[in-house]
This record gives sequence, structure tokens and C-alpha cells, in this order.
Amino acid sequence: MLLDLAGRRRVLFFGGKGGVGKTSVASAVGLAQARAGRSVLVVSTDPAHNLGHLWERTVGPEVVGLAENLDGVEIDPEATTDEHLAAIRETLYSVMPEHLRPEVDRYLALSRQSPGTHEAATLERIAGVLQMGLASYDLVVFDTAPSGHTSRLMALPEIMASWTEGLLRNRRKSERLGAALRGLARDTDRSTLVDDPAHDPLVERDLRIRRTLIARREKFEKLRDTLTDDELTSFVVVLTAERLPVLESLELHGDLRAAGVHVGGMVVNRRSPGDAGEFLAGRRELEDRAVRMLTADLPGTEVTELPLMPGELVGADAVGRFADVLG
Repeated sequence: MLLDLAGRRRVLFFGGKGGVGKTSVASAVGLAQARAGRSVLVVSTDPAHNLGHLWERTVGPEVVGLAENLDGVEIDPEATTDEHLAAIRETLYSVMPEHLRPEVDRYLALSRQSPGTHEAATLERIAGVLQMGLASYDLVVFDTAPSGHTSRLMALPEIMASWTEGLLRNRRKSERLGAALRGLARDTDRSTLVDDPAHDPLVERDLRIRRTLIARREKFEKLRDTLTDDELTSFVVVLTAERLPVLESLELHGDLRAAGVHVGGMVVNRRSPGDAGEFLAGRRELEDRAVRMLTADLPGTEVTELPLMPGELVGADAVGRFADVLG
């Protein structure tokens, strides 16, 4: 299922409960597709990055090579938030009087710790990386944060696009009111105002704000359209065969479907062998029960089971062996 799904998509997200092997599965699928001749970018959006640890090399905000035809990048939420707020500061500086800049700095310092700031910054970074990835690679694979973060992330493009549209509506009302007041003042005292509205600094300020908001809205709308295009994008939920990961995965599956995101299947990772002694046989029986609970709640959903790999899954050779078992 995995390789067939990846072969028919340009964007593939992997998500699930923390510690279930999302990074390993995402990397193995990316490597398998790279071996098949496709150019692949693996993107980690998890604040607790494991991509570099898995590949035993430094991976950061700049794209680096992981294997032939396969590159990787990690989105750092802290650095992304700093860049996001710096861009906002530059925009506000350009439209606010200079004497108000200390207030702008104070506002942004408070905003850094406000709810949603990190998510909005990360979302903008994901939108930029995705746009770059689609232009430069055949497949973009996202290794996402644990389930709760991912659910919010998938719903954010719609929320942010609507919120920005609301700002634009308010901006248009403000511009109309400002234009009416300036016109009234111009009629009463033309000596103190700019005669040409095209060169009125207030009009120019309003236009800069409008352009910024429109660009932001278009970015979120494009991301939303990409995430909800089931011919272009799909999501794979990774879990282990235990009761709590199964319950969390069922909830994530519902959240994704509600957000309009295509769920291509479920990957049950690290399945214990049933023929390697009494202890593991008992463990396998418990896992079988959890898998039956999963398939009963999601009839018709593709479920792929991957084995518990021997040794530590670290390094390019280990990822390669894991990719071999994908079929």
C-alpha cells in the first residue's frame, strides 16, 4: 500500500502518536521512492527532530542530501517564529510612524509567547517549503509532530485564510472611512493636505497593508487547496499495535477527514514476531487484538503492518533495510 500510495502522489504526510516511528517510516518510504528514480524531499516539522539522528548527520533549516535523489530539511519552530516576527516587524515599521516603533517592539515581544504564534509561523514556513518542494522535487514527504499538533496544523490553513479575509474586510471598511474623512478635510482645508490621493502617505500605507494581507491570504488558500487535493496529497497515520496508540490514531483519522484531508492508510509499525518464544507470542496476541480494534473501527481503510526490526534503526544502511521490507 505504502509504495503504491507514494507513487501516485506528490505530497505525503506521516503523522501519529509520538514515539511510534513516524520518522523511520517517512524516511524509508522516501528512500524507496528515491531508489525508484524519483527526486524526494523529506521535511521534518516535529519540534523534537529525529531526522538528523536517524540518518546520523546534521539536518537543519537548509536542504541537505541524505542519499541519492533524497534530500532532507528540518523546520525549527523557534527559528521560524523569530523569522516570522522579524518579517512582521519590518512590515509594521514601514507603515507606522517612527515614534511608535518602541510600541511595535513591545507588542511583538508579547506576541512571541501568545497562543497560536508558533503555529502560524510554522504554517507559513511549511507553505514555503511545500511550494519549493513541489517546484523542485517529484515527491515531498512530511514527518509531522505528534497527533494533537498535527490535527491543529491540518485545520489551520482554513482558519488562517478565513481570519485573514476578515482582516481584509475590516481593512476595506477602514479605507473607505479614511477616504471619506480625507475627502471632507480636503474640501475644508486644501492647503494642508496632499491633492493627489495616489501620493497620499495614508493611502500608500493602506495599499501596503492590503498587499501584505492579500499575499498572506493567497499563501494559506494555496496550502489549503494542496492539503485537500486527494489526487496530489495524502496522509498516512503511523501507530503501534497498542490500545492507546490505536485510540489516538482513530481520533486523528477523524480530525483529518473533518479537515478534508485524504487519509491513504494506516501503518501499524514494530509488529512483534509470533514465533520467537512465549513472551513475544503473548505480545503478538495483544497486538493482534489492537489491530482488530483498529480495522473494526475503520472498515475499508488500508492497513499496512511492518515488522519490529532487529537492532537499532539508525544510519543510512538501517533505513535502507527498513525500506526493503516495504515491498
